[in-house]
Amino acid sequence: MEMIPMGPVLAVLIKQVLKTAEAAKDVLIEKESFKVLSKHLFDIEPMLKELQLKKLNDSEATRLALQTLEADVKRANSLVEKYKDRARFYLLVKCRHIVSEVQEVTRDIGRSLAAFSLANADVLSGMSSQVNKLHNEMQSVEFEASSSHFQIVDKLHQGIRDQKLDQEFANLMLEEIATAVGVPVEHSQISKELENFRNEKEEAAKRKERAEVFFLEQVIELLSRADAARDFIEVKNQYFQRLQAMERYAAREEQIAPFTPFLCAIKRTVMIDPVSLCTGTTCERAAIEEWFDHGKMTDPETGEILKDRTLRSNLPLRQSIEEWRELNYCLRIRACKEKLLSGSDASVEEALNQMQDLMTENSINKDWICIEELTDIVITILGSSSNTNLKRKILVTLKYTVKGHARNKEKVIEYGVLDDIIPCLAHDSNVAKDAVELLHELLQDRCTWNVSACRKLSTLCGAVGCLVALLSGPVRESATYAETILKQLFEVDEESISQAAKSGWYRPLIDRLVQGPVSSRVSMVRALVNMELVDSDLKLLGKEGIVPPLLEMLASGNMESKELALSALIQLSSCRANKGLIASAGGLPLILKMIFSTRLCAIVLGKCCQVLEKLSSNDDGTKFFVDGNGTQLELEPIINSLLAMKLHNVQRPALRALLGICKSDPVFVKTAVLNTNGLTLVLPLLDETDSEIREIALNLLFLFSYDEPLGVVEYLLKPKRLEALVGFLENDNNNNDVQTAAAGLLANLPKSEASITTKLIELDGLNALVNIVRTGTMKAIENALSALFRFTDPVNLEVQRKVVDLGTYDLLVNLLKTGSVLAKARAAALLGELSKSSPKLVVMNNTIGCLCFRPKHPHQCAAHGGTCSVETTFCLVQANALPNLIELLQGRIQIVAHEAIHTLSTLVQESCPNRGASALHEANAIKPVLDVLRWGQIL
Repeated sequence: MEMIPMGPVLAVLIKQVLKTAEAAKDVLIEKESFKVLSKHLFDIEPMLKELQLKKLNDSEATRLALQTLEADVKRANSLVEKYKDRARFYLLVKCRHIVSEVQEVTRDIGRSLAAFSLANADVLSGMSSQVNKLHNEMQSVEFEASSSHFQIVDKLHQGIRDQKLDQEFANLMLEEIATAVGVPVEHSQISKELENFRNEKEEAAKRKERAEVFFLEQVIELLSRADAARDFIEVKNQYFQRLQAMERYAAREEQIAPFTPFLCAIKRTVMIDPVSLCTGTTCERAAIEEWFDHGKMTDPETGEILKDRTLRSNLPLRQSIEEWRELNYCLRIRACKEKLLSGSDASVEEALNQMQDLMTENSINKDWICIEELTDIVITILGSSSNTNLKRKILVTLKYTVKGHARNKEKVIEYGVLDDIIPCLAHDSNVAKDAVELLHELLQDRCTWNVSACRKLSTLCGAVGCLVALLSGPVRESATYAETILKQLFEVDEESISQAAKSGWYRPLIDRLVQGPVSSRVSMVRALVNMELVDSDLKLLGKEGIVPPLLEMLASGNMESKELALSALIQLSSCRANKGLIASAGGLPLILKMIFSTRLCAIVLGKCCQVLEKLSSNDDGTKFFVDGNGTQLELEPIINSLLAMKLHNVQRPALRALLGICKSDPVFVKTAVLNTNGLTLVLPLLDETDSEIREIALNLLFLFSYDEPLGVVEYLLKPKRLEALVGFLENDNNNNDVQTAAAGLLANLPKSEASITTKLIELDGLNALVNIVRTGTMKAIENALSALFRFTDPVNLEVQRKVVDLGTYDLLVNLLKTGSVLAKARAAALLGELSKSSPKLVVMNNTIGCLCFRPKHPHQCAAHGGTCSVETTFCLVQANALPNLIELLQGRIQIVAHEAIHTLSTLVQESCPNRGASALHEANAIKPVLDVLRWGQIL
């Protein structure tokens, strides 16, 4: 350099800097570190160019600084060239070392640049700040390998230290390494990379880097176990080659004894990594290294002093040992197959244990066991065996077979193992645990999920239900696996969410309803609407929080969403607990706003009315007609809107809702009738062809008739109206509400309307009322009894006799014992009405003539003094009603006692009070009557 002028030297250096800077951008591993080096080199280049234009000090210090800078740049270039085209797997495992080298050379270039600057301070005075800044940056630079690369390398080192040589770990590491360096996880690509990796190991061996060679061998051995590193055709051919060699051994033979050369001279065990000494003795590498570490310098077999302690891998012997092992594997696999086909549970269990041992010893046996179709046989046994212990053993063995092995997973899934696993999920907790763990493993695809397998599982009958059942099972691990699987099924098939809900797990459905896209929300609500849910399910859904998202869908969704949301709310509101939730969430104002709207289609409008109907049902009335703050809503507009509904499919739920409202509050009913002209609007509905509308209208009229009876009378007196009412009385088609309402309506009509009474008798209405008393519900009986008062007026003996002739008297007496409180009171009052006529109907006996020669007369009534009977005189005594009436007094119920005393008092006539009092005394009625004076109230 001393003979060459400074200008050409700078030109060469600039060219070298640019070349290295460009090349550094193309290194595939630790790109960020090489990019930083490249950037600094590009920053140096303009400084050197500027120096070309100036005259440098041609001093020894300048040339030395320039020479050092050039050497450092060459080192950087060599470093770039060293790692630019190396095996990518090798580069990853060496990432820490590479980063350290790049950092060192970058700092060295920075120091050389500083020395060069000092040697030419006067020339570089205008660039000093720029040079100093660059020097400081390069001196203080801190390079770090990619954290993801660090994690992979650390995991690899830890796995090798822990002897994690299983196939699952190999698959995981291979996939992570390949992904990190941009290599597809395909057999052809992986094989190529592993071959390059082996070449790197050979190069390290040539450099006599013993520790590195040992580590690389371990990594290569581990990664070679992965599925993607093995060519299945080669594995299959290898197995059939071993089978041919096995044919010379007897069928019952399961083990070939090891040959003597296979045994380590030190440990006397079969070697794994045999090495030869200079004397020809072979030992296990680890054993002879330990021998030397303990200071022993002799041949372990001959005792000869070793002048050369070089260890040479005995590859032929290693291959022979491997063939011997593989041949033994084949023998054991053949024996396992015979035991599996034996039909003996004990032999099958022994075979399963041996299969597990085989797969633990060498992962290649996972392939060979499947090639020999042992897994197919095992799956068949799983589906047919009822032996619980055997099922568990099969499930565990299958997990060994497929764990970390994508090809075996695919094979057993194709064979139909999922169908046989599902029944095991419903088995006892131990079997279920093994089954769900196997299922979880089958659905894994390296680091992700096998979407195809998940979809297949989601379509199998009972799969989701069995998994849901495990969530509440006794084994926590099973529940965790089940939940993990279910969540993945939900991602690939929304129908699984519906199936989970049908099995009682509603949380995923509600979560999807709250957080999912619009299409998912609609799908979830549709599924919910199509479910058959009992009250406990509905209550749980409400508790889980389904009401708010439904109301949100109702408020902001399209017409389809609104219809589905309303259908779900109808379903939910059949559970009383949910009514309060809908009300407190502000559901009523929203629904009413839709009802008041004129732009809704009839279907949606009808469903709005159905929600109101549900909320007002079961005597809840207007309890839940509140806003979100609990403030009672104005009811009159609601009544007006419901009465105005004329469309057929809307009118029925609207009227049912109105009926529920009106049942709840008599005061409100009166106001509603007056303010909304309700009677006028409802009366014509009795002429509707729809029987349900007629029946609802009748129930409404019954309620209205308490306050507007005259309007109803006017309507009933028109032709054919009363006939229709009698038809309702005679309606015994399991619709007791109709009979109750019809009888109640008649009871509320003025008794002074004699024309109605007469017409009812003509139309057989009286007989219909008596039949209700005989066979109706208690509520219908109460109303029918009330209606009978218009037929028992003592003024009209002829009508009273018609009542008695229908067998009513005995029914009334029986009701004194069996009826409700109200029925007892009304039955007692009706008996009193009939009893009032007894004195007029009794036939008095003549007592003329001598006492000894009087003619014999019928028995004389103790109360009336003549001949009495139920049919002729409506006599209480002859009907044996007194004991029941007296018993009513002892019940201490005010209304019942009042009517009973009133009826008993009909026996005490003004013309002959002693006779009636005597009859009451004989019946032991006096004391109970006096007792009433003590506890009763004045009515």
